[in-house]
Amino acid sequence: MKVRLGGAVIAAALVFLTTLVGPAFAQGGEIIREVQIEGTQRIEPETVRSYLAIQPGDPYDPERVDRSLKTLFATGLFADVTLRREGDALIVRVVENPIINRIAFEGNNKLDDETLQQEIQLRPRVVYTRTKVQSDVKRILDLYRRNARFAATVDPKVIPLEQNRVDLVFEIDEGPTTGIKGITFVGNTHFTDGQLREVIQTTESRWWRFLTTDDSYDPDRITYDRELLRRFYLSEGYAEFRVLSAVAELAPERDGFYVTYTLEEGERYKFGKIEIATQLKNLSAEELRPYLAMTEGDWYNADLVEKSINQITDAVGNRGFAFVDVRPRPTLDRENHVVDLVFDVDEGPRVYVERIDIVGNLRTLDKVIRREFRLVEGDAFNTSRLRRSQQRIRNLGFFKKVDVHNEQGSAPDKTVITVEVEEQSTGELSLGAGFSTTEGPLADISIRERNLLGRGQDLRAAFLISGRTQQLDLSFTEPYFLDRNVAAGFDLFRIERDNQDRSSFDQFSVGGAIRFGFQMTENLRETVRYTLRTDEITNVDSDASRFIRDQEGTRTTSAIGHTLFYDRRDNRIDPTEGYFASLSNDLAGLGGDARYIRTRVSSGYYYPVKAPDWVLSVTGEVGHIQGLGKDVAIQDRFFIGGDTLRGFETGGIGPRDIETGDALGGNTFAVGTVSLQFPLGLPQELGVAGRVFTDFGTLFNIDQSGSEIVDKSSLRASIGTGVSWKSPFGPIRVDFAVPVVKESFDEKELFRVSFGTRF
Repeated sequence: MKVRLGGAVIAAALVFLTTLVGPAFAQGGEIIREVQIEGTQRIEPETVRSYLAIQPGDPYDPERVDRSLKTLFATGLFADVTLRREGDALIVRVVENPIINRIAFEGNNKLDDETLQQEIQLRPRVVYTRTKVQSDVKRILDLYRRNARFAATVDPKVIPLEQNRVDLVFEIDEGPTTGIKGITFVGNTHFTDGQLREVIQTTESRWWRFLTTDDSYDPDRITYDRELLRRFYLSEGYAEFRVLSAVAELAPERDGFYVTYTLEEGERYKFGKIEIATQLKNLSAEELRPYLAMTEGDWYNADLVEKSINQITDAVGNRGFAFVDVRPRPTLDRENHVVDLVFDVDEGPRVYVERIDIVGNLRTLDKVIRREFRLVEGDAFNTSRLRRSQQRIRNLGFFKKVDVHNEQGSAPDKTVITVEVEEQSTGELSLGAGFSTTEGPLADISIRERNLLGRGQDLRAAFLISGRTQQLDLSFTEPYFLDRNVAAGFDLFRIERDNQDRSSFDQFSVGGAIRFGFQMTENLRETVRYTLRTDEITNVDSDASRFIRDQEGTRTTSAIGHTLFYDRRDNRIDPTEGYFASLSNDLAGLGGDARYIRTRVSSGYYYPVKAPDWVLSVTGEVGHIQGLGKDVAIQDRFFIGGDTLRGFETGGIGPRDIETGDALGGNTFAVGTVSLQFPLGLPQELGVAGRVFTDFGTLFNIDQSGSEIVDKSSLRASIGTGVSWKSPFGPIRVDFAVPVVKESFDEKELFRVSFGTRF
């Protein structure tokens, strides 16, 4: 009985265990004794096994098999993966993705291979996957869209090679540039669409805009246009102006965009009461009132408000207040359409410059940028000096982009200034061709590096040949000599000039100069120079004036000089506002044959009569050269006419031998110009402007005397008109001037033409 009972208990226990364990075996299956890897070529089987969630000795589990499958696909190494069970073995079969042997681009003309290669992620010797290819196709399309080619298509082609390698070719159809077919404005009542198109940077596509990209669609430029419109309206008195939307719609043909700006102009406001409230000790509001750029009753202008803030900030800073905060507090009177302004002048937070970081300068040395800063570590932070520093860095011309901003430093009273720059090419190779009335046809070639070895040094070599002149120049400038704010440099030159038409002789000059220049103040610069040159008067005609025949031969000049230049113009090349003044002196006689002292004084004033396009300018210059113990040689005298006095030939006025007609030059001169430049109603980007002018001047005083010499100090004057065009081939100027006050022996020149181009 006992044995039977024990057997029954064991049997019952076995039945119970079978009930519990049976479902587990049903779910997991049999034990996997072996994992076999098939299809591998480059990848080791052990690498495949490392990704599996099921290993020998584990029960077969469909969930683990599925997880292993997903893991293997996620590696990106395989084009296909299958897992199957054969008895107690798990068979893993893989198809490896090929390796990229080479990547090529076909059909791309506007974007080169290097640019496209930098955009994509795939590289040779990297595993090929369809996902990465599609991602790179999208990247290429995005790049073309950023270059205004929305019709571009990209078709990737795979060329199989042996050893499971492939060549990947992106076949590109760039399509036409997606330009701007039309720009319209909605809501503008005070300004026409044409006037507003002149304000924004984006332009409509036209045939003459083939050298600009402003007529192509660029979302960033559209955003910038919104800001330009806002600034324009705020400068015209519309204090409540808003750009409600700027929408660009792609044409159905996908060949251009239609851009629509929706505006809310609001009413036009004038300046009302303008007050200054200062909390600074020993500084009254009346002392700061002269620095206001506007007066009560003027049309409201946000630019004048900003200008007033800068001028007050600078004035207060110059009085010893290192920390100043100037904030305008406007109050709009919507009933009377006036803006009352209160400028609150108070002590700003005491913040010091902790550090200046410079990033992005791969070639230019840090010190080249730092020496342009008006702030250094430890200085009291000043926003006006920060803006001036940014402008000085931009004026270097070394960088495509300059961004200067500040962030809080390691403490609340410290700030870190960061300068982000993007370098651009500073080397120049230019080939030029052109024509001028004075020189005739001309051609030149020059090589220049404005940032030599990243040190900010300027090296230039140039050769010019024209109908009358052959000139070779070599110059070098170190802008900060011995790490001081002193520009040092030298110039070497060789010049051959044909003066036969003017004075019946040729001139050959060779020499050089060394110079030093430094900023005395922000706008005042002093330059000191020493010049050593040899001039030879040759090929004097036998029937030339005896006063010129007496000059034949070679003379050496050793001279020291200086130039004091004060400049407050808004632009040195094409000024629209401001003024300048210059004083120059030269003394010859420190060796050599020449003995003289020469003085020149010049000045100019520019005033925007109506917006920046209408500019009234008044310029003038006087000069005198005095011989010291000997007569002034002809090569040292002044010759007036041509560009300096339109309506008269070069050397067309002044002392002259009336028997031979040769111009002899003079020792004293004075010239002046009053000019009004204005637009001609053509699109602004064409760069065409007209002008009316009057030139006036005199040239007299010569050391020699004789009955055949005429030397009158009478005033000459001309009136004229002209057109200038900033063409794709270089600047072109055409002037027509008529002398209205002249002497009978003067030489006239009604038309004056000059143009040139550089490639």
